[in-house]
Amino acid sequence: MKFQPDTIEGVNVITRYDAAGPAQVQGCVWVGATPFTHSVLVPWTGLVEPWQRGGFAALAAADFERVATLAPEVVIFGSGARLHFVPAALMRALIERGIGVETMDTGAACRTYNVLVAERRPVLAALLLSAE
Repeated sequence: MKFQPDTIEGVNVITRYDAAGPAQVQGCVWVGATPFTHSVLVPWTGLVEPWQRGGFAALAAADFERVATLAPEVVIFGSGARLHFVPAALMRALIERGIGVETMDTGAACRTYNVLVAERRPVLAALLLSAE
C-alpha cells in the first residue's frame, strides 16, 4: 500500500508499507525514500533504527526498555500481519514512564503514525515486519 503524505521537513514519514505474505516472510516499510525489510523503530525525528529481529514471540522487556529511552509521548506498536497484544509486564518501562502505547497490526500502525506525525506529536512507531 502506497501512502501520499504531506512532507514535513526534518520529520520521518512512512511513505509505503508492503505486508508480509505467503510468498515472503518479511514485509517492507518505506520511511521517506528508504526501504526497510526488518523490524524497525521509527521516531518522529532522528534515525530509523533496526529493532527486534525474532518476531512477536521473541519480544522481551529489553525491547521496550530501548523504546522508552527514545522518550516518545506515545508508541504505536505494529504487531505484524496480525493483531497481537503484548503482555503488560514486557511494557513495564513504558508504563512506568507514562508513555502511552497503542497496539495494532503493522499496516494500521503505519497509517496511525503518519496521522500523529502530521499533528506534530512526538510519536514512535515500533514495527514488526514478520508474517507472524
